Order: sequence, then structure tokens, then C-alpha cells
Amino acid sequence: MKKWIILLALVALVFTGCSSKQESDNTTAQTEGADQTAEKEVTVLKVGATPVPHAEILNLVKDDLLAQGIQLEVVEFTDYVKPNLSLNDGEIDANFFQHVPYLNTFNEEHKFNLVSAGTVHVEPLGLYSDKLESIDALEDGSTIAIPSDAVNGGRALILLSDNGLIKLSEDAGLEATEKDIVENTKGLKFISVEAAQLPRVLQDVDAAVINGNYAIEAGINPAEDALILEGAESPYANIITVRNGDENREDIKLLIQALQTEKVKNFILENYNGGVVPAF
Repeated sequence: MKKWIILLALVALVFTGCSSKQESDNTTAQTEGADQTAEKEVTVLKVGATPVPHAEILNLVKDDLLAQGIQLEVVEFTDYVKPNLSLNDGEIDANFFQHVPYLNTFNEEHKFNLVSAGTVHVEPLGLYSDKLESIDALEDGSTIAIPSDAVNGGRALILLSDNGLIKLSEDAGLEATEKDIVENTKGLKFISVEAAQLPRVLQDVDAAVINGNYAIEAGINPAEDALILEGAESPYANIITVRNGDENREDIKLLIQALQTEKVKNFILENYNGGVVPAF
């Protein structure tokens, strides 16, 4: 009897060993599978953007990029300076908030070598007022706030000139200043305000020229609320900006492809009431 008990114990020990080995093999297989998955990890692409509409448009294509092995991480900024500084310092891979004239000026002032990788949309600049229903109601000596940066400040003056409120000299370029005004029959006064703050000063001035993204973010409808508005033909298309040479990176190319699609075009047309216009 004792022999049978010893034999059964040995058999049980053998089966226990086999079971443990099988579990060990399964664990090893799972580990190897995890290692193989790790080898196929997606590429993280950090893109800086202002919240509206840039970050919203980027978030729209996140899943499309993930399907191609790109994990898009959107880093939000609320000004026009830090995104380029962060890009130049390598903290992000690209940014999405500016147009080429602004980028050219920034590069020149900071000795940077940032370039455009592709265009996405135009945000028409507009003149807005909490006090006026039309530009015809603009009285002599009225005060108009314009963006403080050279490029958008010049762009604002060009908008006013194109609509007959002032006249600029023939040689005034994209960075026109008040010194380029050769005719101001209404005696309009101008104050420079940081672009993001323009919607907040509307109540303190007679009118303000506001960038499309900041107007939308403030709940302003450009198509309905603007006294005057740039047309879709505006040369100030917003771009994906990268460090020189990175425009040839595969992940950057895939980002541009994802943004220049009918999906993005329809999203823009359906959500921004003319305040954002596709530029591809």
C-alpha cells in the first residue's frame, strides 16, 4: 500500500512540474510578445499649437495618424512667441499657429532657421466693434486697436487701407506701420495690443482688428460680426512650421497629408463660420 502511495505522489509531482513549465512557457511567450510589441512602438510627434482652431484641427487627425504609427501629442500655447522658441530649442517637433510673413520676420529677428512644411488654412483678419454696426458709423478721431507684432500690425493697416479707411504709401510693404499712412481723413488713432488680448479691449476702443483664431476663441463669429473681413484670397495661410531639414521627415510628411484632406476641409467649413478657410 505504501508503494502505491509513493507512486501516486511521484506521478502528481511530475504533472505539477509539467504544469509549472507550461505556465512558465506561456509567461515567456507573453513576455516575448510584449517585447515584439515594444519594438513596434509608435513614433511620438509633438506639435505646438494655439487652441482655436489649430489644436482642434490637429486633434481631428490624431486617430488617422495613429493608424500610421504616429502618436500625435498636441502642446497648446496661448501666444505667438513661445511656439517658435520651443520649436527651435527642440522641445517640440513642429508648430501650427502662424503664416509665412510672420515666420520670416521671426526668423530674421531671432536668427532662427525655421521653415514651412505645408499650408493648412487662412484665418481672415477682421475689424470688429462693440459700438458700431458698420464702418460708415466710424467717427472722426475714433480709436482702433491693432495687433502689436509687426506683421499682423501691418496686415491690419493694409486691411483698413483696402477698405478706404486710410491710405498707405505705394511702397508700404507687408509690415506697414503708421509712418506709411499718407492719408487719414477721419484722423483715426491707433493703439497696438498683443494679439491675444485684442478681444478683451473691444469695450475700451471704438474698433479692433482681430486675428481670426482669437476672434473665434472669444466667441466672435467672423462671418456675421466683422465690419470688414479679409477675403479667402488672403496670402496669410497658416502653416506647419519645422526646423530646417525636418520637412523631409516621414512623420512630418504624414502629418501634412493628414491635414490636407477632404475630412479636414469639411471640418473647417462646417465649424468656423467663415473665420477659417481651407488653403489647400
